[in-house]
Amino acid sequence: VMNNGDENNTELLTVHEIARFLKVPVSWVYGHTRKRSIDRLPGYRLGKYWRFRADEVLAWVQRQRRDREAA
Repeated sequence: VMNNGDENNTELLTVHEIARFLKVPVSWVYGHTRKRSIDRLPGYRLGKYWRFRADEVLAWVQRQRRDREAA
């Protein structure tokens, strides 16, 4: 889903940028990209690199919060 005129939400972010965005260690981000991670971050594998969209990660964060409140 493209946001008209809002490039920031569709820009691909690096592991370091998403760690800064979420205020977590880079190792935490890598931990949540592994196949065996239950609550896997939504991201894209480009060769050996991971890229993330801020809007998808924000939606993921909100889903995590809802799931915790429902538990």
